[in-house]
Amino acid sequence: MTPSQESPFKGKTGFKRLINAFGYSLDGLRAALRHEDAFRQLSLLAVVLIPLALFAAPASGVGKAILVAASLATLVIELLNSAIEAAVDHTSLEHHPLAKRAKDMGSAAQLLGLINLLAMWLLVLFG
Repeated sequence: MTPSQESPFKGKTGFKRLINAFGYSLDGLRAALRHEDAFRQLSLLAVVLIPLALFAAPASGVGKAILVAASLATLVIELLNSAIEAAVDHTSLEHHPLAKRAKDMGSAAQLLGLINLLAMWLLVLFG
């Protein structure tokens, strides 16, 4: 891709780019909290599980890190899943097998993230 084919929003460099990227990230978190029920639910779960992992779980430092990482991973996966859904819906609200496949795969990714979260808690606490 040549520079003329890139997005006109590209081009900021250095510290200014970092500031802009941080602002866009905060916008994304606000949008997810405002518009995505699943993200709000997983955020509440993380608000409970992360302090439990850090202060109540009888685990080593590595075990605690694994529990926190697994909790944060579900939030990351849900952000990506929501982004896929929004992009698909923006493209067309018409039912299409590829749109369904994309949305179902995003949902499957979240299911695997939740299975991983449960598995990590079980392994750290009882393994």
